[in-house]
Amino acid sequence: MIVKLEDKLAYIIAVVSEFAAAFKLNPQQAYRYLDRFKGIDFVDKFYNVEHTQPFEDVVEDLALHCRNNGGALA
Repeated sequence: MIVKLEDKLAYIIAVVSEFAAAFKLNPQQAYRYLDRFKGIDFVDKFYNVEHTQPFEDVVEDLALHCRNNGGALA
């Protein structure tokens, strides 16, 4: 399946926004956290699966992945 870069970027932006809201961060803080603890890489790598899931599940997946990579948000 060929994924348009614009679609993937729009999805990543939406995920960052949802993550920010879930953890009461501003979008810049959420992006920096996700980038530092490999959450952005996770969404990029697993886009084909993650974009079919509800945002709540994606945020949980990201939080777990980031914790496994040294992140401290609960």
